[in-house]
Order: sequence, then structure tokens, then C-alpha cells
Amino acid sequence: MKKLSAIIGIAALLTACDKNEVGDVSLGLLTTKDIKLNTLDDPIVTGVTCHVASIEADLDFSDPSDSSIACRQTGEITPDMMAQIDRSKSGEVIFSKSKSVFFKNMKIRRIFDKGSQTLMYVSYTTKETEGSFKHSLSTVPLWGTQAYQQPN
Repeated sequence: MKKLSAIIGIAALLTACDKNEVGDVSLGLLTTKDIKLNTLDDPIVTGVTCHVASIEADLDFSDPSDSSIACRQTGEITPDMMAQIDRSKSGEVIFSKSKSVFFKNMKIRRIFDKGSQTLMYVSYTTKETEGSFKHSLSTVPLWGTQAYQQPN
């Protein structure tokens, strides 16, 4: 019993709460996997907040690749903010987190769709698992913000 308590204590220290963690859902007593809910404010477009749910496996060498993302406008989005973002088709990585000791990362990339005046946020892992790369997409339209420009 003391060994089990020690293992649980060490696991708790190794998986201390991320400062952006806003929720933690246990998947049961007989598993070391939890769903972690994190919040992320876009560092440039500060009027956008994303919430990411991903599974973390305590005491494993690698976390599962599945994740989901939901992004919403939570403040002003200005033309100055939009002028600072990468407008290439590949956009830019705004967040990265290690998910494995074997070089797997979860990344969140912002891409701007000029035609629909929408910011797209894609969450994905950089290592193929079970035959596919896991990913999730959320969008934030600029309609109704100061940054909206009528598409040509």
C-alpha cells in the first residue's frame, strides 16, 4: 500500500497542473489517463481564446494524439492585430506542447482565410498514430469586428 501511495505521489508531482489548465476530467480509477482542459489566448490576436481538450497519460512515455479545440472571440479584434499575423497559406504556430519523449508534439496553428475573413485554428500532432495524423479545427469569423474587411 505504501508503494502505491508513493507512486501516486510521484505521478502527481510529475504531472503538476499547467498554468493554463482550467479542467481535469478523470477517465476512471483503473486508468492513468485524464482529459486535460486548457485555455490559450492568441498571443497576437488577443481577442481570441481557444480551449483545448487532450488526453494525458500519467506514467506513459507518450500521450494519446487525440485532441479537440474550440476558439471564440472573447475581446476586440483590431486591424492592428491582423496586420501582425502571418498571412501565408501555412499560417503560424501559436502554441506547442510536448506529448511524448519520442518527439511527438501537439501544435496549434493560426491560418487566415482572407476570402471569408475568418481565422482558423488547427490543433494537430506531429507524429502519425494508427495510420493518421490527429487534428481538430475551429474558426473565428471577423464579421462584426473592427478588423473585418469586405471580401473582393
